[in-house]
Amino acid sequence: MIVIGQKFPEVEVKTTHGMMKLPEAFKGKWFILFSHPADFTPVCTTEFYAMQKRLDEFKKLGVEVIGLSVDQVFSHLKWMEWIEEKLGEKIEFPVIADDRGNVAEALGMIPEGATITARAVFVVDPNGVIRAIVYYPAEVGRDWDEIIRLVKALQTSDAKGVALPHKWPNNELIGDKAIVPPAGTVDQIKEREEAKAKGEIECYDWWFCYKELK
Repeated sequence: MIVIGQKFPEVEVKTTHGMMKLPEAFKGKWFILFSHPADFTPVCTTEFYAMQKRLDEFKKLGVEVIGLSVDQVFSHLKWMEWIEEKLGEKIEFPVIADDRGNVAEALGMIPEGATITARAVFVVDPNGVIRAIVYYPAEVGRDWDEIIRLVKALQTSDAKGVALPHKWPNNELIGDKAIVPPAGTVDQIKEREEAKAKGEIECYDWWFCYKELK
């Protein structure tokens, strides 16, 4: 089972944009690989439409997007043609045709007893490391806005050395502020208290401190 913190496995895949090698094709970039159960299904159609609507927002974050299902490439192409003709959105990101299920099996995308993929999302950083994995069942569509929030939080955490709270940047307790890593030693407790006295951070207690992002 693939887990967070592992390197994304090296695979060669057939896509609607031709053959690609992953993660090499996105070397030095963040990317999202998401699976969908099947082409020409209602929930998946709503997800593809919504992803395309947000593609520019992902790209502004430096994130590439690639889809996957166990359908053949001809099915992908015809479905995308339908989405453009009927819904007015041209799908611009590549979609993997994993018709033998090899990639899906390797990534643990196929649920126990199923023959189609779950709605899996893999967030991979510029070093090819898997930073987040999210699974939804076939009967429930995903919220791409939450995935955008997740990527922003990961990038902010990396850049600032902080943790981010529930629903950041709209947290009920601390708003858009970031959580300072909890003190792990007596000296660090003292440091937190000194920083609070200087107004550099705010704290509910020494183990729960937060600050403005600059």
